[in-house]
Amino acid sequence: MPESVTPPVAPDTRVQTRIVVPGPHSMVSLLGHQDQLLRTIEKAFSSDIHVRGNEITITGAPAENELAARLFAELIALLDAGTELSPQHVDHSLAMLRSGAEERPAEVLTLNILSSRGRTIRPKTLNQKRYVDAIDQHTIVFGIGPAGTGKTYLAMAKAVQALQAKKVNRIILTRPAVEAGERLGFLPGTLYEKIDPYLRPLYDALHDMIDPDSIPRLMQSGTIEVAPLAYMRGRTLNDAFIILDEAQNTSPEQMKMFLTRLGFGAKIVVTGDVTQVDLPSGTRSGLRVVREILDGLGDVHFASLTSSDVVRHRLVSEIVDAYARWDAASAPPPAPARSARRDRR
Repeated sequence: MPESVTPPVAPDTRVQTRIVVPGPHSMVSLLGHQDQLLRTIEKAFSSDIHVRGNEITITGAPAENELAARLFAELIALLDAGTELSPQHVDHSLAMLRSGAEERPAEVLTLNILSSRGRTIRPKTLNQKRYVDAIDQHTIVFGIGPAGTGKTYLAMAKAVQALQAKKVNRIILTRPAVEAGERLGFLPGTLYEKIDPYLRPLYDALHDMIDPDSIPRLMQSGTIEVAPLAYMRGRTLNDAFIILDEAQNTSPEQMKMFLTRLGFGAKIVVTGDVTQVDLPSGTRSGLRVVREILDGLGDVHFASLTSSDVVRHRLVSEIVDAYARWDAASAPPPAPARSARRDRR
């Protein structure tokens, strides 16, 4: 841990906090190429930050200085764990520190789920880490949040991890074959060719986690199955890790059908975004009503991810928030309550 010194003073007084970075660390690794990470940190704080040699001097309000010093401590801990820092590490670490969460950013951002083909899959936000923990601790988990929050990708990483650890015998990945503006009957080709576009995102994620050459063999043997939701009807799925993706496009009846496929030794993860329902007008989303139906049921967990958990381009998070504001502003006003009184005659 770096040495940090701040004398006790009044909260509104500007003070100096000095951080001495331990010798083994390169300041370039901590501050980024051409000070890219340092500029990201400076934009996040009102305090002035100056670097000389292996010392960082922070001048500002005591609370801001303390937060900046904690951020540098977490970044140094990430370097200790062998992490190559990026602006995203700075943003996610600072968001966790500002939230007041008990978990340390360095612990969250170094939790390895799966290592494959030279890359390691980890949660990148506190909510992602809690989502991953919930998958370990519960039989049925719902991951609900906007696009780009990693809800499906992390679930698939946990499925592959469980398969490799022999906790399950197979992985089953499924989606409802419903998308905006298109219906299967109007698409060209055989049934397989019709459903392939709907399942393609699941194949893409598999290729990130498993040797692509082994995927055909695993699918032929039934160890990995990728199929539309309609293919789940009438089955009992034992010793399997089952993921239902795009669950906002299920009806309540389809959601019930899917959840009741659960067999012994199986685990279910359901993912979806209730703001992107592509069902025909008037059809309720099974994902929207299932929380009310299963509320209080043991061994079922609902994990909520938000725009702050988006791990794609920063603009994606802003787009999600902009649409949420527009939806809120465009929502019709609630209907006036009917009078309970009856006319007397």
